[in-house]
Amino acid sequence: MKEIRIHGRGGQGSVTAAELLAIAAFEDGLYSQAFPSFGVERRGAPVMAFVRLSDHTIRLRSQIYDPDYVIVQDSTLIEAVDVAGGLKADGMIIVNTEHKPEDLNLETEAAVRTIDATKIALDIIGKPIMNTVMLGAFAGASGEVTANSIKNAVRNRFPGTVGEKNADAVQDAYDRVVSS
Repeated sequence: MKEIRIHGRGGQGSVTAAELLAIAAFEDGLYSQAFPSFGVERRGAPVMAFVRLSDHTIRLRSQIYDPDYVIVQDSTLIEAVDVAGGLKADGMIIVNTEHKPEDLNLETEAAVRTIDATKIALDIIGKPIMNTVMLGAFAGASGEVTANSIKNAVRNRFPGTVGEKNADAVQDAYDRVVSS
């Protein structure tokens, strides 16, 4: 089983990202589970969402404490929250930032990948909504799900132009991560 923790701020679509990732994994033939963790439920407050992926039925229902992967949608959270806490040493953290991994103040043995998801979202979607972009980056960096399954989940959730733009952003992020 692979466990993913998504860090974001209220209003950035972390819960939606978790749901889309679980749907994409299911489409890829995996069992999946997505759930949020709410504290202060206001826009801009730090929030977390979780995803489990497995080849077998998932019976575990607890919060994820030792993830294999961490997705950070807002790099300012690095100073406010222990985003790398519990991350497995052989895991990976993917951060939305224009900075290089070595420039981040992350204390982890895990691999660190960065992508400027906000810029991609602005360029392709026209808004700084980067949750789907981060899923494309996750697919490219981890290989746990396919970009096509994420794009299909996005198109089903957001039909029409919005879905197509988001699917294009997923593919762009995937391509950038795979080629780097």
